[in-house]
Order: sequence, then structure tokens, then C-alpha cells
Amino acid sequence: MTQSRVEPLVSIITPSFNQAEFIEQTLQSVLQQDYAPIEYLVIDGGSTDGSIRVIEKYSDRLAYWVSEPDQGQVDAINKGLRRATGEIVAWINSDDMYVAGAISEAVAALQAHQDVGMVYGDGIMVDGNNKLLDLHAYRTYDVLDLLCFDVLLQPTVFMRREVLDKVGLLSDQYHMVLDHDLWIRIASEGPILHIPSFWAVERTHEGAKTVAMTGTFIEEARELIRRAEESSVLGDLIRANERKVRASYHAFAARRMIDGGEHRKATSEIFNASITDPRIGLRYWYKAVQASLSAVGLERFFLGYRKLRRRLQHGDRHMVMTERGPELTG
Repeated sequence: MTQSRVEPLVSIITPSFNQAEFIEQTLQSVLQQDYAPIEYLVIDGGSTDGSIRVIEKYSDRLAYWVSEPDQGQVDAINKGLRRATGEIVAWINSDDMYVAGAISEAVAALQAHQDVGMVYGDGIMVDGNNKLLDLHAYRTYDVLDLLCFDVLLQPTVFMRREVLDKVGLLSDQYHMVLDHDLWIRIASEGPILHIPSFWAVERTHEGAKTVAMTGTFIEEARELIRRAEESSVLGDLIRANERKVRASYHAFAARRMIDGGEHRKATSEIFNASITDPRIGLRYWYKAVQASLSAVGLERFFLGYRKLRRRLQHGDRHMVMTERGPELTG
């Protein structure tokens, strides 16, 4: 007599604070997944904007939810991770969404590759009106790639609980690179795996932390590298690839400075990247063009070119919510 396979429990945590405009779509994107069992936990930081009414609407389908003051995003996510009991864990912020089928694909990948500590898919970036901004397709990274700031859209990542228990929860030393620091620690324990499928949607809007605090990224990235250099696990790897890591840091700083409107400084950082390791400067040549044009008031020409290129690639597409979750239309 054959026994039916028991599907692993997946714990999903949503940290939230005053995201009433978006949180219902986040909740729906989790609850409408085609996978079971899911343990869904919502950790709200004491919202006052109507978010609680939305959460209460779905409370009978949540394993746990709370609304109380906390110390910020890291505290909220760690609070959820400590309570979570799933073999597989992930978090998705209250302004992001899962694509239909994402969780079942992530589980299948982890079951098929028992040696990997985390899996991640490709990501979709939209603005506050759900209009497509960009598609982010990745490859399988190793720990050196991550130390060189090949970054992921956070909601595309799913982790094994046993590996998370080894490396620890999110560090309260970071507010912007908190996820990237965790991916590095997981990748230092063993392989991670990319699945070429779109799993999540990340919103970029005026209230998003990644937009509102772009400058902080740079300081935290510098601190992350400093700590890694002092690490007994990662120090030798960085020293063996010092020029590449340093150049990649300069390129990362330039990208964040462009986001923050500091175009002259960004141009300088791209130059630093190029003289440190020309291969990295060549990789980000288009950012040098963007920063240089922007520094002399011609950013509109670059943005016009980029908008045309994206329209030719993707069309004028938007995200809409369907019964199966968010889908691109247009």
C-alpha cells in the first residue's frame, strides 16, 4: 500500500505598518495560492490607517496576527519567524505580491534539491499604480556574487527553516540590506538555487522604504563588507577577490546614488569601479551614461530611451488581481 506524500508546511510572514492601500492585495496573493498547507502570519506594527480593518477581514484564514508597536521591520519579521513552525519559511512585505503558483514551485524546487538552503525566482517591479517598471530575471548566484552585490527582489526568496536556524535571524544592525545580509549567510552555509520563473511582484512607490532611504543603503553596504572581511568564513574569500568586491561596492553605491538623485557622486563611483576592476565598470556602462547625462541636466533623454526600450520589450503592461493572483495585462 502506497502512502500519500505529506507536503511540507510553508510559513509566510507579512510585516506591515500603515499600508492600507496595498495590504489587501498582498493578503490575497498569499491566500489564493494553489499550495497547502500554508501557515500565514501577519505582524502589524500598530497601524492607524485602516490596515487593521483589512487584516480582520481575513483573520479566519490567518494562523496568527497581531497589531502592536514594534522596533521596525526587522523586529516584526523576526517576531514572525520565531513563531513560525513551517519547514519552509519566507516573508513578503505588505506592499508586495506573490504570483500565482509561486509557493508550489518553490516547494517543488526545495524538495528536488535537498542540498540547497534557499531558492529564489525572478521578480516583477511595478509602481504604485501597478504599472510594469521592469522584469528582473536572475541566474544562480554563489556567495561571492552576493558579496559583489548581485541583489535579489526579496519576496522571490524561500528558505529552509533548518538553515535559517543555523545562520540566525535578521540582524538588527541593518535596515536596508537586512535581506541581502541574510542571503549571504545562507549562501555561506551551502548552495542556493535560482528557478527561472516569475514568483513575486515588488512595488516601488514614494512611501516604499527602498525609495525613501536610498542613501542609507550605501553606508550599510560598506558595513556589510567590513563585517564580512572580519569573518572567519568570508574573510579569505573577499581577500582573494578584493578588486572585484571593491569595484562592485562602488557600482552598487552608484546605483543607489542615482536613485537618490546624486548624479555627480554616482559618476564618480562608476569611475572608481572602473579603475578598480574594469570588468565591473564595463558591466555597468549604462549606469555611467545615466549618471553623466543626469549630472548635466539631460536625464530626460536617458529616461526617454529607457522607457521606449521597456515598451518595446514589454509593452504598456499593468498588474491586475485575478482569482489566481496578480497577472500582467496590456
